[in-house]
Amino acid sequence: MAPEFEIRAGDFDDPQVVSLLEFHVREAFANSPPELAFVLDLSKLKVPEIDLITVWQGEQLVGMGALKHLSDARCEIKSMRTHPDHLRKGVARIVLETLISMAKERGYQTVSLETGRTEVYAPANALYRSFGFQPGDVFGDYVVSDFNSYYHLEFA
Repeated sequence: MAPEFEIRAGDFDDPQVVSLLEFHVREAFANSPPELAFVLDLSKLKVPEIDLITVWQGEQLVGMGALKHLSDARCEIKSMRTHPDHLRKGVARIVLETLISMAKERGYQTVSLETGRTEVYAPANALYRSFGFQPGDVFGDYVVSDFNSYYHLEFA
C-alpha cells in the first residue's frame, strides 16, 4: 500500500523541489507564448509574500503550489504543479485544498489565479471550476489576452 500524502513547507534547498520548479518553468514556456507565461522561477518564489507548500509521498516529492499575498483581502495561487510521474492521483486536488485552507485561515476574502486557455491547461481549468472558482476579470499586473484565463474564488 502506498504511503499517505504529507504536506510540508517548501524547502528551496531540496534538490527535488528545485528540480520540480525547473520543470514547471520549462513546461510553462513550452506551452505558453513567452510574453504571456507568468510563471515564477525559484528566485521569484523566494520572497516574503509567497509561501510554497510541497506534497510528499514517502520521500518522493509529488506536487507543489504557492500562495501569494496581494492585499489584506486577496491572495493568489501560483506555481501549482504535479510531478509528471504522479498525474491523476489527486495531487493537484490536495495542493489546491491546502492553499484554499491557508487562504481562509489567513482571512482572505478572495483567492485569484491565472492560467492558460489552451487544451494543455484544460485539466487545470476543470479542477479550478470544480472548487467553485469563477472566470473573471484580469487582476494585479496581468494583461488581458486570448491566451490567459483569470479565476476568482470568493469566500462568504
